[in-house]
Amino acid sequence: MQEHQAGHDDEPPAEGWPTDWMRAVLGLCVLRALEAAPSYGYAIVAELERAGLGTVKGGTLYPLLTRYESAGWVATEWKAGTSGPGRKYFSLTAAGRAALAGQRSAWDRFTSTTLSHLGDSGPNPGSPAEPPSTSPAARKRAER
Repeated sequence: MQEHQAGHDDEPPAEGWPTDWMRAVLGLCVLRALEAAPSYGYAIVAELERAGLGTVKGGTLYPLLTRYESAGWVATEWKAGTSGPGRKYFSLTAAGRAALAGQRSAWDRFTSTTLSHLGDSGPNPGSPAEPPSTSPAARKRAER
């Protein structure tokens, strides 16, 4: 994961998502990657990359999966490889599916709130201000 280059207004390439954004969504996206079926590390990384999230390094992914295993959200199983070494597969537990559902719902609320805020740029400089709101929160802000 790399920092996005400052000063560019266009959409960052997948490799350029800001690191703090990736930290915020990685856990949710990893749970989502395991939703359909058990998977192993390389396949999870490949799915996240196909989704446009860029390349996630194993040093980032495996500690997250270990935390989820400790939390009871993920179960592991070693499976023999057909033409190489075995692989450690990760699968969502019932608790993991519940965590995914809760996080998905919370993320939806958070992104809706954020998008609403970002879309509300307020009055343009030089234009008349909008009349003050009569909500209690707006009155408190105006009193400060």
